[in-house]
Amino acid sequence: MSGTVLVAGIGNVFLGDDGFGVETVQALTRRRLPAHVEVVDIGVRGVHLAYQLLDGYDTLILVDATARGEAPGTLYVIEHDDTGADDVEAATIDGHRMTPDAVLALLSTLCAGTGAEPPRRTLVVGCEPAAVEERVGLSPPVSAAVPEAVRLIEEMLCGERRTPPGGDGAPVHGPGVPHL
Repeated sequence: MSGTVLVAGIGNVFLGDDGFGVETVQALTRRRLPAHVEVVDIGVRGVHLAYQLLDGYDTLILVDATARGEAPGTLYVIEHDDTGADDVEAATIDGHRMTPDAVLALLSTLCAGTGAEPPRRTLVVGCEPAAVEERVGLSPPVSAAVPEAVRLIEEMLCGERRTPPGGDGAPVHGPGVPHL
């Protein structure tokens, strides 16, 4: 990937596996990454993310728990399609429960007022959760997926992987899925 990249971990660490994005970006901050990459722990502050994106990034990588029906710990790379991303009303009602679509819809509204440009590419690195309930800490399969997600994101950032595998949301790692 070239140009400026923002890797944002989102999720609630008090809801078990929903903290996957936060845990993954915390692990990424301990790695040596290219200078054009910024890694942030957004947590549940979706409105903050929308405003930060006004600074201008070529690529946004969201890291989050993503339920798609596979075994817990399965990783996905999803190319975000912004068609139909018009959830701004929900975004303004509850800034702590913003989906990626709501954040990007709010960003589109903010950009229209400032002349800023949204990222030209948005990817979601997701992990199938085992349990999203009130508790602190990841389940064993999701915790085991964190180092794999870090490796996958590093490969994407360093250009070792030009097109993310499974950009359509197909599993890229997990039980029954071959390693990359």
